[in-house]
Amino acid sequence: MSKGVLIAEKTVPKEQFVATAHYPFRKGAVQDVGHHALLGIGGNIGDTVRRFEHLYNFLLKSPFVTVVETSPILRNPPFGYLDQDDFYNAVIDIRTALQPMQLLRYLLRVERHFGRKRSFANAPRTLDIDILFYEDRKMDTPRLTLPHPHWRERDSVRLPLEKMKGIQWWKRHL
Repeated sequence: MSKGVLIAEKTVPKEQFVATAHYPFRKGAVQDVGHHALLGIGGNIGDTVRRFEHLYNFLLKSPFVTVVETSPILRNPPFGYLDQDDFYNAVIDIRTALQPMQLLRYLLRVERHFGRKRSFANAPRTLDIDILFYEDRKMDTPRLTLPHPHWRERDSVRLPLEKMKGIQWWKRHL
């Protein structure tokens, strides 16, 4: 793979959604406890769809988050660095008692647990977890910007988000 070839975006074929046992998923009644957060997940190394299932089960056992809803999984071409396999992406609606920076630290540990290694911008990855929204919180720090600064531009976020039925609060950011 040549790291020198950068092109903005591949032509996106007709959207390709993948359904699994837990993507999409919507929990029944949920106590309105904790803060709403939307996570964007993605990956393109190895069996990403299976890894998403493992992530779902990992998060179910976590004392730090409650999974409320997941989108179907979108298979889509990479952007930025194009000499790599297609990505799989989904969105997860969670509740958490963690504050944004605490949540970020937790999610970075989860990424490492699933084998994430950072090499260069837009590089292939086993698992990427981004905080897209944290309620209506706005932040701009060197480590975290809320809402995610590029969510509107990315089919990998917008298309799965549009398929989610239970959440509407994020639409205030349109």
